[in-house]
Amino acid sequence: MENTAVKSPAQKKVNLSLKQYGMVLALIAVYLIFAVITGGKNLAPMTVNNIIMQNGYVIILAVGMLLCVLTGNVDLGVGSVVATCGAVAGTLIVDFGVSSPVAMLASLAVGALFGAFVGFFVSKLEIPPFIVTLATMLMGRGLCYVILQAQTKGPLPDSYTWVSTGFLPTIKVGGVDMICIAVAVVIAVFVVLGDLRSQAVAKKNGLPTIHTWQLAVKDIVIIGIEGFFFYKLGCYNGIPIMLILVAVVVAIYHFITTQTVAGRQIYAMGGNAKAARLSGINTQKVFFWVYANMGLLCGLAGIVLSARNASATPKAGDGFEMDAIASCYIGGAATSGGVGTIVGAVVGAFIMGILNIGMSLAGFDTNVQKIVKGAVLLGAVTVDLLSKRKKG
Repeated sequence: MENTAVKSPAQKKVNLSLKQYGMVLALIAVYLIFAVITGGKNLAPMTVNNIIMQNGYVIILAVGMLLCVLTGNVDLGVGSVVATCGAVAGTLIVDFGVSSPVAMLASLAVGALFGAFVGFFVSKLEIPPFIVTLATMLMGRGLCYVILQAQTKGPLPDSYTWVSTGFLPTIKVGGVDMICIAVAVVIAVFVVLGDLRSQAVAKKNGLPTIHTWQLAVKDIVIIGIEGFFFYKLGCYNGIPIMLILVAVVVAIYHFITTQTVAGRQIYAMGGNAKAARLSGINTQKVFFWVYANMGLLCGLAGIVLSARNASATPKAGDGFEMDAIASCYIGGAATSGGVGTIVGAVVGAFIMGILNIGMSLAGFDTNVQKIVKGAVLLGAVTVDLLSKRKKG
């Protein structure tokens, strides 16, 4: 008699979990590799802080880009829009004496207008997003140069730059900020309680559950990462304002994509746009708001970047679209759309940030850095396509 092996529900659940957390293991591996290459320089508290400070805008853009990727498309114009938004804010402050809050609102408004512009052509006129965003990449960069007159606008005041350079007050004990330690403990408790609750709900509803030892290993790894991260921040200047801003953005969009009708509609479009339309989803509306949202986040990233540099420069945002797109695909998003998570995109952005800082510390030439990042992106997409062919 033929012996047909049938996977149990628990085995299926474990396989999904291993795939889901594979990027976390990749993040650890990349970090440890550069720890060896740099002689431990990337383990220094200042370097860990810089991963957030220098990578915050990439995480923000990756969150918005993921929504575009989920529909099966990308936005090539984000780098230019970021530069234009920063140019508007910088010019208003330096040349017109506008207050920092008003300049920030102007940056957000300009980004939203760019997004609405793209959304209109994509949703109403049904022009492919690739073409429209390629146009905004060129138009945005040109507009940035016109606004700045090919000059750098700065320095920007502390009331503006605190977004990217400020820190929460610290309570140091033995050279370590106790606020960082407290935050790490709270996160660890939430991780454990969240998993216990998920297990209990699954068991109550008769759904497969993860083996306890596997759940414990996963929690130990996650708690170890966040504990190390916050300890290093505590040894430096404490919690950056940038980290709070990024955490709020990630939390909001994680909720939208996992708990709302709008999020489910975006996933449905990526899975099968025609079927989504036939099921009653207004695909034009979804396209419009996805790209309008991308523009809004470009405005926020423009604020963050110009605040980090304390100035607005014509070449700001160069190549940001590639980093954002790569973060999504490295984080597990599918090239065909419909697959990917906000958390995955954030992990992908951290991998890109660790690569950037690690290669800089190791003295890699900038051209070599581009080759490495391109190879990593190609590898991530290749793995995705090969896994689909294997399933097919």
